[in-house]
Amino acid sequence: MAKKSKLLDLVCQVIRTKQYRYSTEKSYIDWIYRYIYFHNKRHPKAMGEK
Repeated sequence: MAKKSKLLDLVCQVIRTKQYRYSTEKSYIDWIYRYIYFHNKRHPKAMGEK
C-alpha cells in the first residue's frame, strides 16, 4: 500500500481509539483496501443507484 487515503487514516484513528489490536487494524485496512481496488477506485457516489 503506497499512501493511505483520508478514509484509511480515519479508520485507523477510530480503531486505535477503540483500542483494538494492531492485527485487527491491519486486517480491517487490508479488507477496505481490497474493496476499493475491487471497485476500480471509484468514488462511492459513482456506484449504485441514485
